[in-house]
Amino acid sequence: MHLINNTIIGDSVCKEIVMKTEKILIVGASGTVGSEVVRLLRNECYEVSATTQKPVESGDRSKVHVNLATGEGLGAAFEGIDRAFLLSPPGYADQYGILSPLIQEAKRWGLKKVVLMTAMGANAVETSPFRKAEIELEKSGLPYNIIRPNWFFQNFNTFWVQGIRELGKIQLPAGFAQVSFIDARDVSAVAAKLLATDDSENEAFDLSGPEAIDHNDVAKAISLATGRKVEYQDIAPETLKQGLVAAGLPVDYVNFMILIFGFLREGYNAGVNSNVRKILGRDAHGLKKYIQDYQASWVIT
Repeated sequence: MHLINNTIIGDSVCKEIVMKTEKILIVGASGTVGSEVVRLLRNECYEVSATTQKPVESGDRSKVHVNLATGEGLGAAFEGIDRAFLLSPPGYADQYGILSPLIQEAKRWGLKKVVLMTAMGANAVETSPFRKAEIELEKSGLPYNIIRPNWFFQNFNTFWVQGIRELGKIQLPAGFAQVSFIDARDVSAVAAKLLATDDSENEAFDLSGPEAIDHNDVAKAISLATGRKVEYQDIAPETLKQGLVAAGLPVDYVNFMILIFGFLREGYNAGVNSNVRKILGRDAHGLKKYIQDYQASWVIT
């Protein structure tokens, strides 16, 4: 890391004369997508303010304390910001309740660009929490982009990794539907590109991986890469619900998860598009690349 004017800017060496003049706020900066957006933008010499729920040391301009659940710190977080990346972290079923105050602050400060991440299918129902947030941003008068990624490959090395490592099983109520899983790193790269440019202003993009596969395909790929047998097991939605509630997740969020698994099971997440290539000029990463890069996640030592 390098420090210039008390601002962490990333792994690249950015001289003061080439530092970008715009400051970018990243909400959800500790998450899978947000952390990579922070890294990419800092490597391009942008000054980035990363939200965190933890206390921030005095003088640290690289982070800002925000409590998304209560709204604490929102006003201060947007002060001096030119562009912002917004998302609702996992765990909240009412995504609109999280995102609306962020959009209102962005409008109040007159940001030059807002990139909002929701989820593929969010625009299918006009009254859904995600779609309500999208509509509010669309009507805000702010320049914006909306990105709607499909299910992340990275779920297999985070949310579902325990079952894979301990039982050799991917246990989900996904049926045998195909899904155009996307690598979260591609989502981050798209978000960073849209934030840093005014290209494709006021457009929304569904983001998919390069192919549609099912959970059996993922299990086989992990088995091949690790040398140990990993199987996919289709389970009842109620079984997953009981497990997630027992793990301490809020019931309303668990119900939301069961709902979207139902859509997945019915085949609504199988569509493949070329929007990653359209924005980045390269193809999205596929299963082979993902498994290769995350192989260590499933190896038991």
